[in-house]
Amino acid sequence: MAIAGITLLIRSVRLTSKFTSSSDIPVEFIRRNVKLRGRLRRITENGLEIEHIPITLPIISSWRKEPCGVLLVKLAGVELTETGKVWLQNELKPSQLLWFQLLGKENSTLFCYLLVNKGRYFSVSLNEEILRRGLGKTVLVKGLNYDSKIYWKIHRNLLKAELTALKKGEGIWKEESEKKSYLEKFKDSWREIWKNDSYFKKTGSDFNLKKNYDKFRSTYEAWKDHYLILKFKELMSRIYFRRKG
Repeated sequence: MAIAGITLLIRSVRLTSKFTSSSDIPVEFIRRNVKLRGRLRRITENGLEIEHIPITLPIISSWRKEPCGVLLVKLAGVELTETGKVWLQNELKPSQLLWFQLLGKENSTLFCYLLVNKGRYFSVSLNEEILRRGLGKTVLVKGLNYDSKIYWKIHRNLLKAELTALKKGEGIWKEESEKKSYLEKFKDSWREIWKNDSYFKKTGSDFNLKKNYDKFRSTYEAWKDHYLILKFKELMSRIYFRRKG
């Protein structure tokens, strides 16, 4: 009974520890994609500096002095534009509370999904919101295992947000040249994977991964068909008005 109590106390201390650098964070926290709470300190060229706010337990916090330090966090799966950086500066308030879900790590940088509360029961993903406004482009999330379910869920959500901006012509997608360039890059990067689904045969991926991949692929295919229909209608309307004129 005493040993069980000591074990529970050790685990509690770990869960209530304040992380002041990425090296403090246990490997399993990143592997399990744990969500942590923090307070924004400042936004720099390298990313967001966030002060971790640990879970507080009176029996522990009463005698422990919290260390000082911040974590360097980047928006996972997002390549910010300069306009996006300005928007982020205006959107986030100093000392704002937010949640950051650990997805990957590279040196001292953490790649996370950032969630900001909007009202009492509603939260917004900054990663998706930036892409939805056309203030950035999707990139692969560094350090996230492609065999995990969350890999496909995260990338599918990011892609859907980006395609929404592209379809509406938001931000960087106002230029037709950017849209065409995007479609070509997307098609080329996935051509080898989609060809006869050989990727899954080689890697021996399981049924759930294949199912997530199919959802990811269908998202793109559905948008592509819709986009081509819109372009065709636009072309036909131009021909009609030219003849009428």
